[in-house]
Amino acid sequence: MPNKAPDSENKKYTYEDFLDIIAKLRAPDGCPWDRKQTHESLKECLVEESGEVIEAINNKDDANLCEELGDVLLQVVMHAQIAAEEGRFTMDDVVQGVSEKMVRRHPHVFGDIKVSSVEEGLDLWNAIKAKEKENAGK
Repeated sequence: MPNKAPDSENKKYTYEDFLDIIAKLRAPDGCPWDRKQTHESLKECLVEESGEVIEAINNKDDANLCEELGDVLLQVVMHAQIAAEEGRFTMDDVVQGVSEKMVRRHPHVFGDIKVSSVEEGLDLWNAIKAKEKENAGK
């Protein structure tokens, strides 16, 4: 029977701990399988884990949903770690980008625009998204 890491079941891990765990797995003295992974080799894992999230939602299985969301988070952090090792971007960049996007696309929450329905909020989101894509093409 394999030995468990000391105190692994009693420790309360943080987001920062998780980032450190993934970096350690990818380090030269880490796990050979994790070190070998690339964006391309992990594509099927991301698809599989995303499907398992959907299955847990369909089954209304909160315990499994929690676990599967962790597996999707693992995929996101692994991709960000690989990119960081290549000097392309970091997990901080991912968090910064998605945070900026959420604030920018929700001026009815973070700004002074008012919406009175779900549909108006969605129309606003889509209009902002279209404008961003238009500006990105210039």
